[in-house]
Amino acid sequence: MAKTVPAANKQQPKKQKHQPLRTCVACRDTKTKRELLRVVRTPEGHVLIDAGGKKSGRGAYLCAKLSCWQKALKEKRLEQQFEIEISEEDRKGLDDYIATLPPVE
Repeated sequence: MAKTVPAANKQQPKKQKHQPLRTCVACRDTKTKRELLRVVRTPEGHVLIDAGGKKSGRGAYLCAKLSCWQKALKEKRLEQQFEIEISEEDRKGLDDYIATLPPVE
């Protein structure tokens, strides 16, 4: 009886790398982590935008759409997520970022 040996040079399809999913706190859409922007409450109690996604603290994610940011701030979604009231100084930093977003289409 002849044994069949599997060919070593057959290429198997590469597995797709796992992409962590996150949910926008405003529109509730689920997207990959890289598609959303992270807002973080630092251990000191400040609320900042975390572009790199590595700052320590509690994070919440938002789409890079003006409508999501306006809804999150108007309905106090970030304050609910972080369980704190956002200070005027931190709110100004978020408003400055919102000013750079393209208008709602």
